[in-house]
Amino acid sequence: MELAHDRIRSALAELEAAGLLRKRRLVASPQGRRVRVDGADLVNFASNDYLGLASDAGLGDAAHAAIDAWGTGSAASALVSGHMEPHEECERRFAAFVGVQRALLFGSGYLANLGILAALADRHSEIFSDRMNHACLIDGARLSRATLSRYPHLDMGALALQLEGSAAPVKVIATDTVFSMDGDLAPVRDLERLAERHDAWLVLDDAHGFGVLGPNGRGALEHFALASPRVIYMATLGKAMGGYGALVGGEATVIEWLLQRARTYVFSTAPPPMVAAVASAAMALVEAEPAIVARLHQRIALLKARCAMRGIELMPSSTAIQPVPVGDARAAQALSESLRIAGFLVPAIRPPTVPEGTSRLRISLSAAHTADDVEGLVEALARTLAASG
Repeated sequence: MELAHDRIRSALAELEAAGLLRKRRLVASPQGRRVRVDGADLVNFASNDYLGLASDAGLGDAAHAAIDAWGTGSAASALVSGHMEPHEECERRFAAFVGVQRALLFGSGYLANLGILAALADRHSEIFSDRMNHACLIDGARLSRATLSRYPHLDMGALALQLEGSAAPVKVIATDTVFSMDGDLAPVRDLERLAERHDAWLVLDDAHGFGVLGPNGRGALEHFALASPRVIYMATLGKAMGGYGALVGGEATVIEWLLQRARTYVFSTAPPPMVAAVASAAMALVEAEPAIVARLHQRIALLKARCAMRGIELMPSSTAIQPVPVGDARAAQALSESLRIAGFLVPAIRPPTVPEGTSRLRISLSAAHTADDVEGLVEALARTLAASG
């Protein structure tokens, strides 16, 4: 046992020496545009709370009301006795919100993607995955036992060749819509055309697009004006919607298959009814107050304009994720720490989350940020970059 512990201690020391050891920050405040982290009050550019709803009073009221009416837990899987009226209401609202026939509520986006891919594919299938996909799509493909073919990031020509060469009876294209560490968009219309041509499913992980993309914040399907029975659409509720969980939407027969065969749905306790009630309230709020989505895009435009004026390089992105390329992991960590001292929480993203040599600062914008928050961040970032040489 001592040798086993020695190996772990050695591996941890190697991570620390390489500047790759991850540490949790202790947040002593509600999530919002300002947070108290490790004793310091900081402007928060680290979270995925894109619409500023994580501490919204109306969503809090919905949570309290759901607890009062339905209790704190679902007590069983949805297929035993855990599927309650708030869950049904949430699924119906989501289907109408994004324009799909039917939806299914999962405990998290990670669980949803594992369940989708393992239910659609088996060892006779082939899954085609963008190289920059989130870990849950990669893990879901591996757990399905299908052949996993990864294509270069956003390279539709390479994907077309892979599909043409595949003899698998079931083909699945899986992609993020908004890539979580780059902020760039998948060419969803091109992917749908390839799926149609090669009789493939198209699984869209819209974790960072739901609430952000589209003129009304309804996500990638609205943004790309896409409606296809080949699409299985996954949206998380813990980012722009300010809560927790995930919803999967699609053609009614496909959702019924997931209900029957997605192991992460069948064998998991259903989310607390409060989770479903908060999601329903968040979607209702976005429907009633479309200006909140417009405000987010104003903040994105302001950051990009001010960075351009100060000569600060941003990676190509039109979304709420605006990365600043750095390269070296230790340099990114040092820049993040300098910004923290200046009063801004901006995380350094390092391997293995991103490839070696591509570490960056990841700025996440929210509709809750003020123009002064954005202006202040750009000034602090300009000073920090200049001081670092």
